Amino acid sequence: MTVNPSIDPARLIEEQLSQASPDLLRELLTLFINTLMSAEADAVCGAAYGTQSPDRTNRRNGYRVREFDTRAGTLDLALPKLRSGTCFPEWLLERRKRAERALTSVIATCYLLG
Repeated sequence: MTVNPSIDPARLIEEQLSQASPDLLRELLTLFINTLMSAEADAVCGAAYGTQSPDRTNRRNGYRVREFDTRAGTLDLALPKLRSGTCFPEWLLERRKRAERALTSVIATCYLLG
């Protein structure tokens, strides 16, 4: 499973609205969180996924699938694994409490504003 490191907002919204899925918010949250974690792993590694770079300090080693419970439902997230060290999303956890309230609010606001 690979996660695209960037999001094309126009294409994403068009695809999601054409499907008119009842799980739209949950799917958008999953995509947004996975993209942020992939970008964080790229920063830790020193190079984007699948690219060669002399500045690379680490390499990816697949993904761990973890469930993340939110008010929008349970999300299946792909946490990137690294060959050495960890890439745990500290921004996702807030002193052992999930900081999904703010994240859900941001995604809902972005969705409503277009």
